[in-house]
Amino acid sequence: MSATPDPIPPTEISMAEIVFPNHTNHLGTLFGGQALAWMDKAAFLAAARYSRRTVVTARSDQVDFKLPIRIGQMVETIGRIVEVGRSSMKVEVELIAEDLHSGERKLCTRGHFVMIALDADGHPIAVPPLPDAIPGP
Repeated sequence: MSATPDPIPPTEISMAEIVFPNHTNHLGTLFGGQALAWMDKAAFLAAARYSRRTVVTARSDQVDFKLPIRIGQMVETIGRIVEVGRSSMKVEVELIAEDLHSGERKLCTRGHFVMIALDADGHPIAVPPLPDAIPGP
């Protein structure tokens, strides 16, 4: 079986985590640093998958912590490419907390990350332009 590249590069990824006590502060809510780590990982995966290159984080922009995320909640981290430059990709990342018993979901955190694609020598390299119309699910 041979791999065929996607005609339109994928622009979105989704990851899921469960919040355990070691992820939380003394109030039983998710550490901000843990939230940022999950968000940066999602930005990395979205950008690497889209560009099919090695990528690094260049910047994180305005991360808004809207609601706390508590022990026992599932966290869905969604990263989507929203803008593409020559070698840079702006990735919007959202953390959505879900109560596994009730199914209630809430957007808790949102931020933007700028990722840079690198060649084999570690220099910035061009990435495909963002498609005009990104197909939905």
